[in-house]
Amino acid sequence: MNNIILNYLLKKFFKYFFLITMTFYSFGVILNLFEEVEFFKNSEVSIFTPLLLTCIYVPSLIIKLLPFILFISSIWFMVIIRNNKELLTLKVYGYSNIKIFSILAFTSFLFGWIVLFFINPVTSSLVKYYEKTKSNYARDIDHLVTVNKNGLWIKESINNVERIITASNPETYIISKVKIFEINKNFNLNKKIVAETANIKLNNWILKDVEIFESNKGILEKKKIDRYEITSIYNYDNITSLFNNSDTFSFLEIIINFKSMMKKGYNKQFLKQSLHSMMTLPFYLFVMTALASILALHTMKRSENLKFIVIGLILIVLIYYFKDLSLALGKTDRIPLILSIWTPVITLSFFTLIGVIQINEK
Repeated sequence: MNNIILNYLLKKFFKYFFLITMTFYSFGVILNLFEEVEFFKNSEVSIFTPLLLTCIYVPSLIIKLLPFILFISSIWFMVIIRNNKELLTLKVYGYSNIKIFSILAFTSFLFGWIVLFFINPVTSSLVKYYEKTKSNYARDIDHLVTVNKNGLWIKESINNVERIITASNPETYIISKVKIFEINKNFNLNKKIVAETANIKLNNWILKDVEIFESNKGILEKKKIDRYEITSIYNYDNITSLFNNSDTFSFLEIIINFKSMMKKGYNKQFLKQSLHSMMTLPFYLFVMTALASILALHTMKRSENLKFIVIGLILIVLIYYFKDLSLALGKTDRIPLILSIWTPVITLSFFTLIGVIQINEK
């Protein structure tokens, strides 16, 4: 009997989860399709190309939204079984509030690991195909930026001057061993700038310990200055954003190839952030399902349904912004980056623990 009840609970739970997931997927396809059609409007492609790219890109968005999807699914499931008296029947067969909570929360936790090990590699491959296909049609090719084992390389056109920049990999917005070559339209070297460090946080780069070699009648004259500024079309954020798309890497790929990816030029901080962000998924699924169960099992009154919906929506918004705020503090070095990723999970776990104690007394 226990196995029958357990199978019934899980089947019904995943039924509502599937319905909510498909609803989010449908909305995601509709919204993203407009963006893809706009991108391809000047290209000679059929409507199936943007539609295909949309369909393979949205699953990665679904994984990002999975904690909130599971939260909504859990509330819906719990309210349904409470309103049609199934919850009372379950209690007759020995399924207390804490037992129902445990089944759903730990099922969500295990599901999170299944997503990381089996579904995430598929979605990351789809995103790679998506990025590669779109890059073939991209028209904005006036810039050239690459990061590899030899460091950072930039080619840019600014004020009718071609500029080639080389430097060490941008671990932070301070780069070192900077060399800048400015070439005129006749491909003659106008100026060479060598600096020990450069602050590239903003578009206005600040170079320190600088040597400037400037052409004067075909002869390069050298001068040393402590501080020098140049204006670039790039800064730290848009340089790293060109390469640091965590959706293109799977959880397993980062674990297995972490060191080799660093040697290829990927930012260590970005890789750590991606790895730990993925690792938090099962824990987020656990606490979000737990919070939904706590809300729904707090009372047996049907009149509280609207209240649950309102509180649930407020919680989703607060948790979303709390995650963003915590990550922003980590990226700006206000708190350690790893701590900023795990802080929301730890905080929600404390609230969950308090709630579990309360529903266990019901």
